[in-house]
Amino acid sequence: MGQREPDTDRMTLGGCPRSIGSFRFWFADQRWEWSDEVAAMHGYSLDAVEPTTELLLSHQYPDDREQVATALAAAIETGEAFCSRHRVVDTSGELHDVIVIGDQMCDQQDAVVGTMGYYLDVTETLEENRREAVDDLLPDLVDARAVIEQAKGIIMFVYGLNAEHAFGVLRWRSQETNIKIRVLSEQLVSDVVAAGGALTQQRTRFDHLLLTIQQRVAPTE
Repeated sequence: MGQREPDTDRMTLGGCPRSIGSFRFWFADQRWEWSDEVAAMHGYSLDAVEPTTELLLSHQYPDDREQVATALAAAIETGEAFCSRHRVVDTSGELHDVIVIGDQMCDQQDAVVGTMGYYLDVTETLEENRREAVDDLLPDLVDARAVIEQAKGIIMFVYGLNAEHAFGVLRWRSQETNIKIRVLSEQLVSDVVAAGGALTQQRTRFDHLLLTIQQRVAPTE
């Protein structure tokens, strides 16, 4: 893996990572060499830190530490290229999602003496993807919530229940029929509209409640 300019790397990788840094690791003396970008991913300036395996592992997210240690041990033992996806916690506690791509580093006799490659910080990309997924899903969630609230309102009016009990009725019917609450709610609202609303007696009573509602509103301070 040659040393390419960062802009070239970004184009090659689709422009996704917000930061790309390089590293080298010599097996014999366990010596690391980080670029400015890799040091920054861990929360350091390059001239203020001497990278070591212990330091590297100490910055791994606890759930990922064993995975990183295993991948590093395998690279030392086999000398093979590797790719790892894990999380780095920098000195300020910020979490970085990184992809590490390592290739063989050979001497002039083509003997494998270490590994070299790149750190790709994809934190921003993943967060954008998460936001896009939420943005795509949110209209459906809002629509589903709205129709469920409408169905709850109908049940509350007809049976004189509170919101919690009305939702319990919907949940019970959902469990009994094995149909999603949203689907049942849509059908109930549609059926009530098609039926022309409440009976005349119920409408008259509702008319009275609606026209006298102000009499029952508690005065504000």
